[in-house]
Amino acid sequence: MSEFEKKKLESDFRNFTNRNFERPGDCRNLDQIRYYVRELCNKIEEYEHRFNYVPQWAYSLLAQYNMVHNSLLHNNFVTAYA
Repeated sequence: MSEFEKKKLESDFRNFTNRNFERPGDCRNLDQIRYYVRELCNKIEEYEHRFNYVPQWAYSLLAQYNMVHNSLLHNNFVTAYA
């Protein structure tokens, strides 16, 4: 795969996430985070199968969503059992 094709795929992926996702820090409930994680995982899997390439920042974005998810889970746990 050429550098041009990689840049095009990265641009397409970034446009998709910018149009369809909120920033991880702006998410306020677990269902919203779970939806974004599921959709992002599906998109990553699609890119792996179709193009055999996934931009590295997509995994970083997934890690950010997981970090927010874990934080919300912890806060809900503390609130429920405190």
